[in-house]
Parts: sequence; C-alpha cells; structure tokens
Amino acid sequence: MLQIRHVSKSFPGVRALDDISVDFVPGEVHAIVGENGAGKSTLIKVICGIYAPDAGEVLMDGERIVLRSYSDALRRRINLVSQEIQVIPKSTVAENIILDKIDGYLARGRLDWGRINRDAAHHAATVDLAVPVNMTVGGLSAAQKQLIMIARALSSNARILILDEPTSALTRHETDNLLQLLRRIKDEGVTILFVSHKLEEVLAVADKVSVLRDGSLIGTRPVEGLTKADIVQMMIGRSARTLDFGTLDVDYGDTVLEARDVVQHGRFAGVNFSLHRGEILGFYGLVGSGRTELAQILIGEEPKDGGEILVNGAPVAIHGMADSLYKYRMGYVSENRKEKGLILSAPIKTNITVTVWNRLRDRLGSIRLADERATARDMMAALEIRATGPDQTVNSLSGGNQQKVSIAKWLAAQCDILIIDEPTIGVDIGAKEYIHQLIWDLAKREGKSIILISSDMPEVINVARRILVFKDFRIVGEVENNGAGGAPVRGYDEVSQEIGRYLA
Repeated sequence: MLQIRHVSKSFPGVRALDDISVDFVPGEVHAIVGENGAGKSTLIKVICGIYAPDAGEVLMDGERIVLRSYSDALRRRINLVSQEIQVIPKSTVAENIILDKIDGYLARGRLDWGRINRDAAHHAATVDLAVPVNMTVGGLSAAQKQLIMIARALSSNARILILDEPTSALTRHETDNLLQLLRRIKDEGVTILFVSHKLEEVLAVADKVSVLRDGSLIGTRPVEGLTKADIVQMMIGRSARTLDFGTLDVDYGDTVLEARDVVQHGRFAGVNFSLHRGEILGFYGLVGSGRTELAQILIGEEPKDGGEILVNGAPVAIHGMADSLYKYRMGYVSENRKEKGLILSAPIKTNITVTVWNRLRDRLGSIRLADERATARDMMAALEIRATGPDQTVNSLSGGNQQKVSIAKWLAAQCDILIIDEPTIGVDIGAKEYIHQLIWDLAKREGKSIILISSDMPEVINVARRILVFKDFRIVGEVENNGAGGAPVRGYDEVSQEIGRYLA
C-alpha cells in the first residue's frame, strides 16, 4: 500500500497542497481528479520524488520513504507517464521504449539490438502502437508519442503506475485499448493512479476517485454508485452548466476562406469547403482523419499539390505562418500547445506578444517593454488567465491557463480568421466552459470566423453551427445546426446520429 499522510506543499504565493492524506491500494485503479490548479500535478510529483513535501510523509508498505529524485522512485518501482510529451525525437521507437532499462541489454560491453527490438515490438503491440520500432520518433504524431511513453512505463514492471492525462491525444479506439489494458494490469496487483479530466473514462476504469480542489482533498469515494454530476459537484462546488449558445449571426454572403479542389498526393484528392464571416465551422473526425493536416495546408505549413485557397474571394499563396498571420490575418492555435503552441520556458508576456512584436518595436528596433507588459496584462485580464503576473513562466501554469495563453497570442494579433485545434485537450470542466464561451463570443460579438477542430463530439456539436465530418482525408458529410430562418437549433442526439451515419 502507498499512503500519503498530512502532506502539504507551497510555492511562492500558492499553497498547492494542504494537509492531504489518502491511501492507494494494490490491484486498484485510483483516479485523481480536480480542476486545473487543484493540486493534482503537485501531488503526483511528491509521490514521484520530483518535489519534496514541506510537511507530512509518504509511506510504502507501512514504511516511511524519502524520495530525493525521480530515480529514487523508479528504484522503488514507482513509474510516471507524464502529461508532457517526453521522448527523444532523433532516437527510434525501440530506443525510447527501453530508455530507462538500457543497462539490462548490455552483453560484453555491447548492446543486444536484436533483443531490444524484439522486446520493444512486444511492448508497442501491448498498447496498440502500429509503427516499426526502428522508426525515428520525431515524425510521429502526438498520440503515437504518448503511446510510446505508456509502453515505456508498462515495460518497467512497476508496482505503482501513475498516468497523468494518458488519453489526451489518443483516438477512441486507442483509449478503449488502454482502459482494457489497465484493467488487466490491476488484476496483476499493480496500483494505478489515473489522473484525468475525462470523467467518462474515470467512471469506466476507476475503482475509487479522490477529488482535489484548491490544494485540499474534498473526498475519496468508491466509483460504484457515483455519477459524473457527483464528481463535478465535488470538483467545482456546483453543478456543471449546460451552455445553450443559440444561433450565430453568420454573413453567408461574405466568404472569408475557401478551399477549391485542394490536392495533396497520398492524402487529399480534391477538398472543397468555405468559411463565412461570423461563423464557427466544425471540423470533426477521429485523430488522423485529415482535420489537422488540412489546417496545416491552409496556413502554409504543409504543401498542396493542386487546387487553390482563397481569402476574401482572392486566390492566395501562403508559404508559412508568417504569411498567414501578417498578410491574411489568419491564426492557428495548435493542438500540441507544449511542442508547437508555446515557449514553455518563457514568461507569459513573451508568449502573448510574440505575434505583435512588429507593432511593439521602437525606431531602433527594440521592444517597448512598457507596451509589452500592458498588452500582456490586457489579454490576461480579458481571458482571465490565473497567474502571479506577466513575468510568470508558462511552464508553471495549469493546462487550462496555458491554453488561454496559446489563444491570447492570436487575439492580440487581431486575427480575423482563427483556426483552433483541439482547444480543450487536458483542461478541466471549468476551463472548458470558459474556452467554449470565449470561442462563441469571438464569433457572435466580434464577427471573427473560426474553424473549430475537435475529436470531442459534444464540444463540436455544442459550439459549432456547421460541421464538416472527416474520414480518411475526405470530407464525407456536412451537418447544419444554426437554426437558420428562425428554426430551432437541433438537439444533440439528432446531430450526433447524423454525424455517426457519415462515419459508418
């Protein structure tokens, strides 16, 4: 048994954990849930030896243990799959999977590459990772990298396995496989700590749930008989709101972005769509269906081999993000904020103003620091970014606040067209509600034109008012949901069933 006894941890100006006591039992999946900033990440870092508690203790099998580093935790067979992608891009899949066990493959001073590749292939198959183990990792998707990290942890014969948002980038099929795998592992006596914002998965796989709020433990309850509404109430102190956004004032006579017969060899064979002023257009489909890849073509980060893209009715040649932003006022909020959307080690003010540095330079080319801080403060206030100030580094923020910073830099640039890719991955219910309202207000109140890319069906149905359904790099269907001509907005069940028919 792993026991946490009266653990507290503070950082400057923040009490991250306040007198936490909880037990984790072998052969059990124990979920830890809470809003961003509730203390989940701090708690698991204390368990892993990354942070030392200010007060309290950690016990294992009834014995007090002192973990001075993550290496100490690994020696005690405590293994963490972090929310952050942690792979070596220039190494192979096999090398990444056996990374923390490489000494075990030495024979007479040489590595046994045959055994490494065989074992790695076995562990990759366990998590349904269908890529050659001798392939370098750099070109793989975020979901594939996440599966590599899970395979690495599962191959370590862990007694205590901690999974921090393990399904954030996985498809539904990959998620189902992982949950089945966790059920098998717990039957072998492994203690599994499952940290997730996806309460449906928590209820599907966990035996117990511990809820944190503002650094305090609200309670630990068995999952049996527990509902999603019960957990939400514990997490945020109120019931989740159902946001009824209604209709958008779309100007269908003003097409701001259009794709005509766009071709990319090996992927797209003639894609057509249009985006209108004031519209939220949903791109829905599973990971790998072509949604993100088409967005990359639109902003010039991926080449096209045929067809044309039009902005405000005129054909354009976009050769990268700089063209997209500065010539056509089109921004892109990446699905992978940690690798592509943010400079994690830089302060908030740098991340927010990086898109408008050209406006903030004086005659000598230097950034006007007062204007930089003022711009950052304005955006932090507008998006309710919770931080000590614009000088706080982004990597110290919660996931929800990081996402707000990622959106803020494009709003600061006053983009007319905004492509937002998986906006609520890894964020809690409260932050998700806020981000959905923000996206709606940008279209409804400011007339922005938005492409919302999501594999979360409730998200895309509730927020978008026209949805393009993607499958195998094709748009296989279009669903209208704006209540045009005074008609009511259609119900969730009706729209989801129509989407399902296109995907069948």
